[in-house]
Amino acid sequence: MFTRFRSMPLTAMAALLGCALMTPAPVAAQDKPKKEKKKEEAKGGGISVSKGFMPAAKKLEDAGKAKDAAAMQAALAEGQSTATTPDDKYLVGFYQLQLGLLNKDQGLQAQGLDAMLESGKTPAESVAIYNFYSGNFAYGAKDYAKAIQRLEAAKAAGSTEASLSAMLMDSYLSAGQIDKGWEIAKAGIDAARAAGTRPSEELYVRPAQAFQKANRTNEMLDVLAMRVQDYPTPATWRNTLYIVLQQAAGDKDLTLDILRLMKATNSMLQRPEYLEYSALAVEAGFPGEVVGVIRHGQKAGVIPAKDPHFDKILESQEPRAAADASAVAADASKPATLANPKAARATGDALVGNGEPAKAIPLYEAALNAAPGDGLVQYRLGVAQALAGQADAAAASFAKVQGNRQRLAQLWTIRAKAGAAPTAPTTEAAAAPATSN
Repeated sequence: MFTRFRSMPLTAMAALLGCALMTPAPVAAQDKPKKEKKKEEAKGGGISVSKGFMPAAKKLEDAGKAKDAAAMQAALAEGQSTATTPDDKYLVGFYQLQLGLLNKDQGLQAQGLDAMLESGKTPAESVAIYNFYSGNFAYGAKDYAKAIQRLEAAKAAGSTEASLSAMLMDSYLSAGQIDKGWEIAKAGIDAARAAGTRPSEELYVRPAQAFQKANRTNEMLDVLAMRVQDYPTPATWRNTLYIVLQQAAGDKDLTLDILRLMKATNSMLQRPEYLEYSALAVEAGFPGEVVGVIRHGQKAGVIPAKDPHFDKILESQEPRAAADASAVAADASKPATLANPKAARATGDALVGNGEPAKAIPLYEAALNAAPGDGLVQYRLGVAQALAGQADAAAASFAKVQGNRQRLAQLWTIRAKAGAAPTAPTTEAAAAPATSN
């Protein structure tokens, strides 16, 4: 779940701003002799105030030393009406920031930072941090245009704040500049991976949400596919595949293939998914696969050991699974099967469903030799190789898949490269009676 980036705590801000709660060196009046003025400018960091602002500046200085919020507020009211030069305005901003920190008034802190930055007198070493916090406050106020302006300025000034990129990314996304937001997120992901660390999940979640809101589903799935590489949890896989599943509405064969990947990634987490999978596998004529997926659900604790609906399915499918396993094994070794692309594919499908993907590989390869352009066989070959633990071969097969299974091929490649263990045969389990967990 995405959490908005929050404004920095006041104490942390005070510490990072360094001198924000400290009194600056005494200010210098502009009408003093040049020699004296230069001496005081060196002492005061180059700040020299106008003659009209001098009374208010002295009061602000005294109030700052005493940390007297009431006196500082009164002096600021006076100073705002007499500040005419950039130096005057910088000091007004400086003491607005101090007063904001003393009173824990974030709005006043933001005003102070803006006044200092807009005066043009901010010391070079403070430009990055002041812009960062100004952008931080703007982000908190949902003023994303301003947040972008300030955070970009902080970035340009060399800010190394850890949250800058994420906050800038989210500002662009929230402002509707999705491509720019994703560009920043992608750069952050690439940098983290290059450094051997796992990118923050927010770098995937927020762009995916933005693409979804903009009805840019393919780009959203591109982001989610990257996410499962770094966060290959069952919940993350399910979140991704559930969206792919919605796109397959009405295509039973494709839906079954999606559910197979959900099973392979242990992301079938709810009963309805097992109901649909078992029903489609029964309809497609794969009794061994039906028994296998129900056993999988029982082992995962999603299906109770005793369940009237699934018990009835097992009662009808287990005898068929045992007989089918023998027939499929016999067919797989027949030269006639290898010579017939349709029979080879069907036998390969049955073997994969029975949990014997390695035995299905030569059958799919034979079918492909006869019909090199058969995208479905190309895809199913990749699945068999992935389930058999042949990650490199699977990736090569999936790279050739086009059409409506191209997205699934991309996701299977990720799963294959994750190093999942080969699927254990289920033919023996198919003939065994149900056992409690």
